[in-house]
Amino acid sequence: MQKWQAVAGIIARGHQVASGMAKNSPYPRGTIEMQTPFFQKLGLDLSAFFPGTLNISISPRSFTIKQPEYTFKNIQWHQEYPSEDFSFSPCRVIFQEITYLGLVYYPHPETKIGHFQAPAIVEVIVSSLIPQIHYGDRLILEVNPRAVVIS
Repeated sequence: MQKWQAVAGIIARGHQVASGMAKNSPYPRGTIEMQTPFFQKLGLDLSAFFPGTLNISISPRSFTIKQPEYTFKNIQWHQEYPSEDFSFSPCRVIFQEITYLGLVYYPHPETKIGHFQAPAIVEVIVSSLIPQIHYGDRLILEVNPRAVVIS
């Protein structure tokens, strides 16, 4: 049985490149949609997930990826940019008493070229679009404490 660690979070505005919603984005389809085929070939099927991320601030706390379920190295998902490393770990998002299955989406900062996140921002991909969720809304994020360490 999975043990979860719960942490309170607030939906924060992100760079909007994961979903492709950013103005002047070099990724009009969004990074998640563009990356999905690469992850699928390596055994992680994201097709059932919403192709964007929730940026969840857990401030004043932060997190560290310790033992993720999936780690993919040197993924060349865009021909004009260097390859990146990514890790994923199952999680749950509880909003308005409804639980949504998700994955912590962690592009390793040491391999990224831009769009960095603050240490208190956890990027999460969820199983479906969450109706009525807005910036500033409070929720609960549950993570596997062996995979994602909240400090």
